[in-house]
Amino acid sequence: MFKVLLSTTILLFALTAVKAQESTVIKKGAKLKLISDKFKFTEGPASDKKGNVYFTDQPNNRILKWNAKTDSITTFMNNAGRANGLYIDKNQNLYACADLKFELWKIDQQKKVTVLLDSYNNKKLNGPNDLWVDDKGGIYFTDPYYQRDYWSRQHPEMKDQKVYYLSPDGKNLSIAAENFIKPNGIIGSSKKGILYIADIGANKTYAYTIAPDGKLIDKRLFVSQGSDGMTMDHKGNIYLTGKGVTIYNKNGEKIEHIEVNKDWTANVTFGGTHHHILFITASNSVYTIEMKTKSNQW
Repeated sequence: MFKVLLSTTILLFALTAVKAQESTVIKKGAKLKLISDKFKFTEGPASDKKGNVYFTDQPNNRILKWNAKTDSITTFMNNAGRANGLYIDKNQNLYACADLKFELWKIDQQKKVTVLLDSYNNKKLNGPNDLWVDDKGGIYFTDPYYQRDYWSRQHPEMKDQKVYYLSPDGKNLSIAAENFIKPNGIIGSSKKGILYIADIGANKTYAYTIAPDGKLIDKRLFVSQGSDGMTMDHKGNIYLTGKGVTIYNKNGEKIEHIEVNKDWTANVTFGGTHHHILFITASNSVYTIEMKTKSNQW
């Protein structure tokens, strides 16, 4: 009887331990899946309402599209302004940080490009890097300086590297946040009234409250980790990139790490027909993995 009780206790303990180790965000049994490694450097994934993901191959100056139904990739646009970060608004317009000429683009469903801006106070931007669009249509974007080999200029016109906000009517560009070393990734939620900005130069990520007029207030340290691109799920968990994908809950507690066998993981978003597929851009490749969580956007 003692042996039976002991065996039962050990089994229960083992089952409890396995359950405790089960991820709260990754679907049970899910593995990282390589979709393609035929690129030079992938960046900027953004999902549309159908779960298709648009991403950039910046050195090859093109925007590509991953089809959520067929799991296939096609070229959406060539001569893409050396687009980096992308975002799709509720009207399915695609926005691009096109740093060939330090511009912010709006691309409609017919692929018509509108240049929204390229300067602030008559000085050329450093090079828009990543962006997030609020529910009103206002655009927050980061503007770090990364010297590009396709630029003729060798120095920035701007003294500092900041985050800007373009009003919904597109008429007013203002400084949204400053005092960064090199702001990079950005993601927010209008519903939750919060915006996260990663200062990759300082290796920190900050949280801000979004005021009704779009201004950012109540800056506070979220985690002592910077990030390239980033995303958020419907539970408010934040996904940071760099060495794989590190996931923090809304309290800044690390809850998961997804190892990606590449030198650099640049960006991440949710896609798929049910918006529960984590789409990861890493060096010359793109990957997916099934999640328990889903997009905060759709």
